[in-house]
Formats: sequence, C-alpha cells, structure tokens
Amino acid sequence: MLPEPIAVTLQVIDALEQVGVTYVIGGSLASTIHGVVRTTLDTDIVADLNLQQARPFADLLAGTFYLDIDTIRHAIRTRSSFNVIHLATMFKVDVFIPKDRPFDRQQLDRRQPWIADPDSGRMIYVVTPEDTVLAKLAWYRLGDEVSDRQWRDSLGVLAVQGDRLDVAYMRQWAATLDVSDLLERALGEMGRG
Repeated sequence: MLPEPIAVTLQVIDALEQVGVTYVIGGSLASTIHGVVRTTLDTDIVADLNLQQARPFADLLAGTFYLDIDTIRHAIRTRSSFNVIHLATMFKVDVFIPKDRPFDRQQLDRRQPWIADPDSGRMIYVVTPEDTVLAKLAWYRLGDEVSDRQWRDSLGVLAVQGDRLDVAYMRQWAATLDVSDLLERALGEMGRG
C-alpha cells in the first residue's frame, strides 16, 4: 500500500502523462526524496500544460478530485498555478505552469526518474537535488526569509547529498535566481563554504 501523498500524486501524474504533458515533482516531496523526510501537506508539480490539454486533463480527474477548469485555464494563460484536491482524502496537489524563465525550463529538462512504487516499478520524474535546493532557496527569499521549513529542506538536501551535488551548477543558477548569498550561507552551515 503506497503512502497517501504518493498514491494521490500518481493519479494526477497519470492524467498528465495520458494527455502528453511534461512534468516534474518539486517542493517538499522532492526535498524529502533527496534530503530529510518530513510530512508533506501537499505535492508540488511543475507541468507544461497547455490550453488544448486542459479539458482532457480535467476530465480524467473529474469525480475523484475537486478542480475548476476555468482556474486551470487562467493559470495556463498567466503562467501561474492551480490546485486539485483529492475528494476522498482532501490531499492537495499544486500544479505550477512554468514561467518564461530559463530556470523553470532547466528543472523540466534536468528531471530525474524516481521509483515511486517499488512493487510495480512505477516511475515518476523528480527535480534534481541541485534544483531542489535552488527552488527552496528562491521560495525562502520570496517569503521574506522567514520560512524555517524552506530553509531546513534546503539544508536537508545539502546534508544528505553531500559531495554528489554539482556545486558549480548551483552557484551559476543561484546568481541567476538572486540567491547566491543564501546558497553560500547554506553551504557554510554544512561546512562546504
């Protein structure tokens, strides 16, 4: 039996895949996969969903999830986000339409396979550890640097991944995302400064 967050997330991913959408799991689920386990209240997915795919995607989830097709279409037009809520469990999946910035495209291009269900071998795509740290630091900055959760998630990935991380890559993109100071501070806390 899969944990609820994974089981519900797989239903949304199945719908995305059926309509041909490129996606990647990010947020707290990605930081848990690459770092320290923490209870997640939702799943974040970056999905390159277009207007032609919106209705078929919504139809596949209708009845099992609460969703609003007008909200989905608005999110696609404005390159923002929408959510779908699993009716049986009230578990929320946030879907982010990639913005027109290179980092969003980079996350999709660099995504990595991860086996979500060892029994069936079901694979999903997850943001790389480096991109997880960068995205968490960007969210930390956007939240006025007060979210201990975002900061701890970043440190958790840095601690668990250690020398496997491509620090040069992270420094390059940290400059683009205007989080170089945060990355250096986090690396320093991990003794890698």
